[in-house]
Amino acid sequence: MRTFAKVLAVSAVAALTLTGCGRGSDSGTTSGSGSGATSGAAAGFPANSLIGVALPQKTSENWVLAEGLFNDGLKKAGFTPDVQFANGGVSEQQNQIQSMVTKGAKVIVVGAIDGSQLGTQVKAAKASGATVIAYDRLLLNTNDVDYYVAFDNFKVGQLQGQALLDGMKAKKPNGPYNIELFAGSPDDANAKVFFDGAMDILKPKIADGTLKVVSGQTDFNQAVTQGWKAENAQKRMDTLISANYTSTELDGVLSPNDTLARAILQSVNQAGKPVPIVTGQDSEVESVKSIMAGVQYSTINKDTNKLVAQTITMLQALQKGDKPETNDTKSYNNGVKVVPAFLLPPVIVTKANAKEAYANNPTLLAIVNAAG
Repeated sequence: MRTFAKVLAVSAVAALTLTGCGRGSDSGTTSGSGSGATSGAAAGFPANSLIGVALPQKTSENWVLAEGLFNDGLKKAGFTPDVQFANGGVSEQQNQIQSMVTKGAKVIVVGAIDGSQLGTQVKAAKASGATVIAYDRLLLNTNDVDYYVAFDNFKVGQLQGQALLDGMKAKKPNGPYNIELFAGSPDDANAKVFFDGAMDILKPKIADGTLKVVSGQTDFNQAVTQGWKAENAQKRMDTLISANYTSTELDGVLSPNDTLARAILQSVNQAGKPVPIVTGQDSEVESVKSIMAGVQYSTINKDTNKLVAQTITMLQALQKGDKPETNDTKSYNNGVKVVPAFLLPPVIVTKANAKEAYANNPTLLAIVNAAG
């Protein structure tokens, strides 16, 4: 099986670029931490212990959903939750984590705004005896993280890249195809992973002439969208259209998530251009409606219910003094150590399979059924 180099993050704030280890068929399942990584699991702790959950800004529906799921799920499991959003930015998240340490949290779950800027806080957490779990986004350049729980984000990118190809071919069987590339925020460790996964699929097609990036902007740093903000994506798309597509057809756009996909489509609509194939991620309500209406082509279903449930399962193992199950102990090098991970499988969703994909999501299934 092909292996590849995974670059985990490019932090605009810290100007930090980290390259991870190869990832492929050598990933294994283990009940331990693996790869020589140290684990916070040992003595266990009382069932009603404080669990800190530090979440980033509310930039997507999934983050908002996670707050309620963590509060309810932790209480049901017998823990005392302290769930915080850092809408004020990195400094607020740093203070929140430090406060969780001070309050005696036994485990701190961190969905980082910028995974490269929390080293001091997670070091304090480890010094206090707490276990640190990176949630959805990897904590970078620190030895003081025990586990990582996330969807397979490289696979997310691969699914997006393949969906872009499939959608364009279905619409226009014969290429070549003109495309543009968008990436997420450079301070989010996942953004580069998504982009690299997509380019794993798209680069060979760019090389053989099937795809043409008309703007020439094929590098991650050229494609980034600071803060995952819709207005930044729309502004860049406006510029790309006016500079490159006054008389050239745009066939497709790689968008890393649904919020940016809708902004890109808004830009195209305002320019009076035909709707291209546009990818997405997160299964946001408005994007699912758009997919069923035949506008946005695809999204990714990353069920937050499952991700939070897996995190709580890991917490329950730690509470008993056991080592949580991991299924990947080779892929996620954060620049200092390989962090043992539990990865969940993402699901590509188009209009064709939406009913099946959302069979267990009453809200989204209702949208699908209403569209016929």
